[in-house]
Amino acid sequence: MLLQTIILTVVFATAYAAASNSTSSTMLETIVTTVASIIGAAVVVGLINQQQSISDSSSSSSRQRKSKRDDSSSSDDISVEGSVMVTLPAWALASWEDYFTRKYTTDEEMMSLAIHLSDRNITEGTGGPFGAAIFERHTDNHATLVSIGMNRVVPLGNSTLHGETVAIQLAQRRLGSFTLMLDENKEDGLFYDESHDDDEKESSTPRKRQFELFTSCEPCAMCLGATLWSGVSRIVCAATKDDAQSIGFDEGPVFEQSYEHLEKAGIQVTRNILREDAAKVLQRYGTSGRIYNRG
Repeated sequence: MLLQTIILTVVFATAYAAASNSTSSTMLETIVTTVASIIGAAVVVGLINQQQSISDSSSSSSRQRKSKRDDSSSSDDISVEGSVMVTLPAWALASWEDYFTRKYTTDEEMMSLAIHLSDRNITEGTGGPFGAAIFERHTDNHATLVSIGMNRVVPLGNSTLHGETVAIQLAQRRLGSFTLMLDENKEDGLFYDESHDDDEKESSTPRKRQFELFTSCEPCAMCLGATLWSGVSRIVCAATKDDAQSIGFDEGPVFEQSYEHLEKAGIQVTRNILREDAAKVLQRYGTSGRIYNRG
């Protein structure tokens, strides 16, 4: 734009000077020359505009191509369409302090929380009849609650948001790790216990932290796989696959060999803890709840 202005200014200045120095006999010739100069300048300006437009278009296309490459290789700047929302219902957040300040020692105490989550979830209409919680077991056998989860499939429109997977994702998010198979050291997360320092000095092998997944019902095929890769050291179940299937849910290809595989991978399996209590929640849901993956 600046170059165009300069060209037009020079042309008009030249024309004015020529007109001022011309005699009356040459005035007509001067006018013709001036008009020709202006037309020539307009042509030059038009060519400049055309070239600049082509250049701008090329730059824009280049930026768009670069943006697409960046989107495919980086997740730092991601659109809403490229995000997944995982949230807990309002009632769970309101009870957060209560859940996380309780003292947990026995399997029954920890399973009671998972069953409560499943029951409250259907009462509030915020998902299916499945609840889960992940605890860290300490050397003195008491446990610290790390995360809670409940089925959020229908409310959030996501078939993968079962109670176990929600609890696993939130636990890993809280601890800042893609796995819960963590060594006992200060870099690993929230619940480091300095009383273990002396124990570790006596051994060259760091102590592994023990994270345990409590679920109100035996996992479906997807959640069993998620459990295997989550890094938990133990899974504890209440209701059974048969209990879930009796109200219409399809639990997928889960077999006794599936649990044997977990055991071989170093994950301890405990089943039927408070099974009757958990089965009652499933039966209550079965009378009026939505069976979103009916078998």
